[in-house]
This record gives sequence, structure tokens and C-alpha cells, in this order.
Amino acid sequence: MLYKFKSQAAAEVIMLQPDAETLLKIIGKSPGPQGIVTVDQAPAAVAALHKAIEAQEAAANAPAADKSDDETDTSGGVSLRSRAGPFIELLEKSAAAGKDVVWGV
Repeated sequence: MLYKFKSQAAAEVIMLQPDAETLLKIIGKSPGPQGIVTVDQAPAAVAALHKAIEAQEAAANAPAADKSDDETDTSGGVSLRSRAGPFIELLEKSAAAGKDVVWGV
């Protein structure tokens, strides 16, 4: 299943369900067939995504002895920064233009 994130301020961003749901959870939204990130919520969502990216990169750079089995990267080598980049850009452009971001499945 695909998620389509849309805004009147930028091109839509399409993601596979697991990736989209991960990002939605990071920004505090419940994954579902439809939803919205309002203009007022966008800055906090961008900040949450940047914080998660920094945490993932710090964990990836930690010595192997410090990592538990639960922290093993199973994303196929694609970083959160790469997956979240287009979504962050959409949120930033939409907030600057005063437009909400909506999604549908």
C-alpha cells in the first residue's frame, strides 16, 4: 500500500506504507488511511523528524559493543535522513506557504 502526502504548496510525496507509518509515528500522528498535518503542527513535526534522524545517526556511529540487538538497522541500508528528506521538504514548503499537508492511502 502507498501513502500519498499532498499539499497545495508543493508536489506530492509518495511512500510505501512501512516508511510512511514510521514517519507518522515520529511526528506523533496515528497511521491511517487519511490525516492532516496542519500549518501550526508542521514546525514541531519537522523538529521531531530532525531529532529522530540525529538519534539514528548517533546510534549508527556508536561503537559496535554499545549496540544491542534491538538497535540493528534493518532498513536495508537506507537512512532515515534519506527516507524523510522529501517529507521534511514538503512540510517546510507547505508551512512557509500557509498550507496544510494531507495524506491518503
